[in-house]
Amino acid sequence: MKLYKLLSFSFLIATLTSCTFTENIYINDNGSGKFSVDMDGSALMEMAGDQIAGQMGDAKKDLDTTFTFKQLFEEKKDSIAKLSPETQKELKKLENFVVATKMSSEKKQFLMTMTTDFKNVNELQDILQTLGTLQKLEGSANASPLGSGFGDNGSKLSYTYDGKKFTRKAVIDEQKLAAKPKDSAGDMTKMMFASSSYIVKYHFPKKIKKVSNPNALFSDDRKSITIQYSFTDYMENPDKLNFEVEFEK
Repeated sequence: MKLYKLLSFSFLIATLTSCTFTENIYINDNGSGKFSVDMDGSALMEMAGDQIAGQMGDAKKDLDTTFTFKQLFEEKKDSIAKLSPETQKELKKLENFVVATKMSSEKKQFLMTMTTDFKNVNELQDILQTLGTLQKLEGSANASPLGSGFGDNGSKLSYTYDGKKFTRKAVIDEQKLAAKPKDSAGDMTKMMFASSSYIVKYHFPKKIKKVSNPNALFSDDRKSITIQYSFTDYMENPDKLNFEVEFEK
């Protein structure tokens, strides 16, 4: 199966039913770590798993595949060459992402994970917005594995970590927000994601003293937090996902 076709299919999953999106960050003692975004579209597989699997090929065959965006970009190199230098530069930031997909009609499962390593959380500046650049491949929104508009919520996202504090901060870009068209397609997207969730799960090398978000759930060792939001908040009020974590000395 071609990689581009797989990503387009993932877009179908993301837009036809409620999904759970999970943003994971694992930070090591030296500040390096791993970043991933997971999409669980199993709800649609529960409703129509056999038909969907049939569209992908063999309805009785499970799908378990892994590839990198670098491989995808090689497949689409002619299209990428026609894009602006700025867009090509943005796409290059995604080269090291590894995309893993598991689909089973029998288990009613559809899971996709996109993972990359970082040396410092500052490298993740606007990483979700950069994923939206995939929509420019062949001018199709279907190029985005997490659905049309994912990451494009009119904000600039940044992370900081200095061993004492961690921050997640999305700043609303009023100019970009005002320029965004308000049409029926936007309303339709809003309806499709009304029952979806956006979860952040962050794992630190130190015990957490406190978190500015009162809804944060702690792990038993107090080194990890989980906070659940509605996907509507992620898209329409991204600054609601801002918070600060302080660590024990």
